[in-house]
Amino acid sequence: MTAPGEVLAAESARFASFGWMHGTSGNLSMVVARDPLRLAVTASGLDKGSLTGSDVVVVAEDGSAVDDSGRRPSAEAALHARVARLTGAGAVVHVHTVDAVVAGRRWPAGIKFEGLEMLKGIGVPAEGVQVTLPVIANSQDMGVLGDRLEAAMDPRVPAVVVADHGLYAWGDDAMRARHHTEVVQWLLEFSVRLA
Repeated sequence: MTAPGEVLAAESARFASFGWMHGTSGNLSMVVARDPLRLAVTASGLDKGSLTGSDVVVVAEDGSAVDDSGRRPSAEAALHARVARLTGAGAVVHVHTVDAVVAGRRWPAGIKFEGLEMLKGIGVPAEGVQVTLPVIANSQDMGVLGDRLEAAMDPRVPAVVVADHGLYAWGDDAMRARHHTEVVQWLLEFSVRLA
């Protein structure tokens, strides 16, 4: 089994190669224990395109580091833990795509999708069902942001846009979180181009 740090480094490099994690922006996590909840989270302040397997921090549910790596966890680690607790997700991805920010500004009440084949990539039928990707106001307080996310979540949509910030997506494991991120980003890009 591949170590969480190696998985997160590879996934970060993938997303950075798409231009979704400019500079040191964005962060990824994987659940490493459920009771108590522990996540491996990409370390803060590092270029996400060149992480190594040791560039992660294990955090508790409140986002505080519980390992002795000496690395600082992402400021958003507590939100990753909240998503994992609320949804049962095994991995969370946070990227800063232009389409997510534009869509969040254009549709602050949420982005509606219906009748698109790509919806099947997040488990929604391509026909006959409309879903809304929630958009929530940004906050530097992860408790406030987590409350907003919890209030807005649609269990059919494994993602949320944080206005003027970016996209969070999640899945049962790192591969599903990747797929959900890529599918939701495609849906956002489609909507922005169509508008």
